[in-house]
Amino acid sequence: MRASALIAASVASVAIGVLGFWAAGAGRVALAQLSVAVLAIALIVVCASLVRLATLAATRTRLERSHAELSELATHLLQLAEREKSEIARKLHDELGGLLTAAKMDLSWLQGRVLEPALMQQRLQQLGGVLDEAMDVKRRVVEELRPSLLEHFGLQTALRTYLETACREAGLECDVAILGGGLIPKDQAIALFRVIEEALDNVIRHAKARAVRMRFACETQRYLIELSDDGVGMDLSNESFHWPHGLAAMRQRVSALGGQLTLDSAPGRGLAVRIELARSPLSG
Repeated sequence: MRASALIAASVASVAIGVLGFWAAGAGRVALAQLSVAVLAIALIVVCASLVRLATLAATRTRLERSHAELSELATHLLQLAEREKSEIARKLHDELGGLLTAAKMDLSWLQGRVLEPALMQQRLQQLGGVLDEAMDVKRRVVEELRPSLLEHFGLQTALRTYLETACREAGLECDVAILGGGLIPKDQAIALFRVIEEALDNVIRHAKARAVRMRFACETQRYLIELSDDGVGMDLSNESFHWPHGLAAMRQRVSALGGQLTLDSAPGRGLAVRIELARSPLSG
């Protein structure tokens, strides 16, 4: 940046000297002085512009570097969160699940040997009910942390089951269409599942929709997913629009895999979340 300014200043000095010599030799001293002044001002402006452009370029480079670092950090945190969820789910399933099962077995043993009084039998039955509820809570938490359908049956089946169950519980109509198939790598599968999970949660909480529709196409070179609703929609054309945190997190998940997430919406005509992701060679 300093080198550019010095070069511009040197050029200005040479040009001023040449113009001054020519004008003086021609007997036009006043004109020479005026021309020199105008040229000097113009060159000063050019030099200042060059310095400003160099500064803006450097600032833009720093901002782009910072954006890339933040994007990498966000991706790392998302991956770390998924690993932690998987570890917590494993411990809940293996360790807490084992303790609850053992307690249930001991309780059954006691119930078979305590015949009287009736009050004790009643208390044992109540304790059995509490243990059953605890095991059910454990199962639900593990399922939310590490969807078993995703691990055992793949993304397509997991998405269909999740959407139909969640929509039924929320009182929404649900239409799911899955075209094509094939294995999907674990990192892509869990990311896409979490994105659809978050998208449906947004519909249930904010969209005031009556129906949800999902289309999942497994093409030769890419995956195309669209989740749409008939809710209140969003005004994407408004200059003040900014991506809510939930949608921004979804976009970051897809971007981390090299894909693209876009929105299509307008007030009163619902929201469509579209995902395009290159198909991994490992997915077969």
